[in-house]
Amino acid sequence: MLFVRPGRLSDLDALAQMARSAQPVLHSLPHDRHALEARVALSEDSFRAQVDFPGEEVYLFVLEDSATGKLLGTASIVAAAGYAEPFYVFRNDALIHASRELHVNRKIHALTMSHELTGKSRLAGFYIDPSVHGDAPAHLLTRARMMYIAANRRRFTPEVFSLLLGVTDEAGTSPFWEAVGRKFFGRDFAQIEVASGGRSRTFIAEVMPTYPIYVPLLPEAAQRVIGEPNAKALLSYDIHLEEGFEPDRFVDIFDAGPVLTAQVDRSACVSSNEARTVREAAESASSAAQRQACAYLVASHRDDDFRCVLAELPSERGADAPLAGPMRAALDVVHGDPVRCVPLHRGPAQADAAQAGEDVPESHSNHKTYPSGDWR
Repeated sequence: MLFVRPGRLSDLDALAQMARSAQPVLHSLPHDRHALEARVALSEDSFRAQVDFPGEEVYLFVLEDSATGKLLGTASIVAAAGYAEPFYVFRNDALIHASRELHVNRKIHALTMSHELTGKSRLAGFYIDPSVHGDAPAHLLTRARMMYIAANRRRFTPEVFSLLLGVTDEAGTSPFWEAVGRKFFGRDFAQIEVASGGRSRTFIAEVMPTYPIYVPLLPEAAQRVIGEPNAKALLSYDIHLEEGFEPDRFVDIFDAGPVLTAQVDRSACVSSNEARTVREAAESASSAAQRQACAYLVASHRDDDFRCVLAELPSERGADAPLAGPMRAALDVVHGDPVRCVPLHRGPAQADAAQAGEDVPESHSNHKTYPSGDWR
C-alpha cells in the first residue's frame, strides 16, 4: 500500500537518486547532494516549526510503499516562492500597435518578464518513479500536498500556484528555450534548469530580457508550445484541474510551460473536506459495502507527522471511516481517532456547479492512461 509522509534525512539516498533520474531535468529538486540535504533538513525544521504566516519554509513529502519501505516519489510545497529573491515567470500580454493614418490597429501577443508570483505558495518538486503504474499514485502524491495546506492554512498564502513542465523532445530539447533562452545564456536547457534552482536566481534578471518578447517573431515551433504541458505532465495537468486549479496568464521563462493557480478556499481539498472518525474494519469488506464505497483521500495529522492515503469509504457525508489494519498503520491512527477525508473525484460537485451555471474547467486531455514521469 502506498502512503505519503514528510521526507526525512534518512531518505536522502533515495531522494538523490530521484533527482538524478528526473527527465527532463527537475529544477526544483536539487541535483547537488549537499543542496538536497539542506533542503530536506529545512523541510524537517519547517514541519516542526510553529508558523503563523508563510516564510522560507519548504515542506518535502515522499511516497512510500508500506510493504517494502521503498520510496517511489516525492513532492514539495514552497511556502513563499522567491522568499529571498524574486520568482520569475513570463506574463502573457497583448500590446496594441495602432496607426490612425494607416487605419491599422493590431493586438500583438507578447511575453513580459514578471515577478508577480513572488511570495505566493507553490507546489513544486514532483517526481514519481516510472515503474509506478496507474493514475491513483499520482493523484495521491499530488493532492496530499493540498490536504496538508487545507489543514494548515496559516502556513500558506490564500492563493497557490504550480508550474508544469513545458514541451521538450525525446532528447530534452525545448523549442522555446532554443528560440529564446539560448540566445541570451548560450547554454543548454538542462544546464540552466539545474542552475536556476527554482526560478529565483539573480542571474535570471541579469541575463534575460526585461523588454517584451513579441511572440509572432518567434519560430512557429516555439510559438506552438507556449503554455502547453509536457507529455509527462498531462496527468498532472488534469489532476490540478480536478483540484480546482486553472491556467493563468503566466508561463515558465525557460520552456514556456503552463502556470496553474488556485484559490485555496475554492480547492477540492478545502471545499469537500470533512472530518470522520476512524473505526476498525475487516481486512475484506462485503460486496454490498464495496458497491457503496468511493475513493477518498484520507489524511491524519499529529504535530509534524502528516500522513495521507487513498481508501474506499462510505460515500454518505458524515459517516465513519472504516479502515483495515494496514491502512490504520500507514496513517498511524487507532480506532476513534479523527481523520480528514476528501472524495478523490469531484464528479457530483462538478455536476452541481454546472447546474448552477458556474464555470467548470475542462480536462486538458481525454487520455485515460498517461506516461509516468516528473513535473515541476
